[in-house]
Amino acid sequence: MTETTQKIIEQILAVPRGKVSSYRDIAAKAGLPNGARQTVRVLHSMSEKYALPWHRIIRSDGRIALEGEGRALQIKLLRAEGVKVSAEGKVDVKRYCT
Repeated sequence: MTETTQKIIEQILAVPRGKVSSYRDIAAKAGLPNGARQTVRVLHSMSEKYALPWHRIIRSDGRIALEGEGRALQIKLLRAEGVKVSAEGKVDVKRYCT
């Protein structure tokens, strides 16, 4: 695992229950100001292996990026943690972002 990947994983794991962060913010905190796509890659390939709270990571505008069953599951998991998600799949980032 690269140092960059490790930093991204640490930032994802740091997002507390009931809060969200964006792909962009995770990357920035890991030292990659333009690394949102790298955050996506880490989530896609390592969420299961490292038990990452993937559902807490959303787009910087508050929207859920996933479609279909993944979207429905993410909304369900966020709501179970007390995060309000609109019917359109949007989270109030001012209220819930870390």
